[in-house]
Amino acid sequence: QVQLVESGGGLVQAGGSLRLSCAASGLSFSAHAVGWFRQAPGKEREFVLGISRAGFVWSGESTDYADSVKGRFTISRDNAKNTVNLQMNSLKPEDTAVYYCAARSGSLRNDAREYLYWGQGTQVTVSS
Repeated sequence: QVQLVESGGGLVQAGGSLRLSCAASGLSFSAHAVGWFRQAPGKEREFVLGISRAGFVWSGESTDYADSVKGRFTISRDNAKNTVNLQMNSLKPEDTAVYYCAARSGSLRNDAREYLYWGQGTQVTVSS
């Protein structure tokens, strides 16, 4: 049985940092593309960053969206621990959302509908 579990969310002031972690059981992240998504109240779930099986990092196709996290968020994978981490720096109130990790076999995609495995999400709240 595949299970993804996110951790590390919380309340932080603007300008602060959080490190989210996604731990997997039942699948190997090194054999799957992993994406971090977020969903704010009343908005659609959106792609944040992803990492391919080969370790390629991608922020998605939307230049505007990529610019929103560029230079602030980084993604990394720890094969030994079977975790994927999202380091978020210089947080802004608009980063407030529930953050989800998701995994899929095959190539890295930015469409949430293409992901089969999902975590339960972790709340990130950034106060101004």
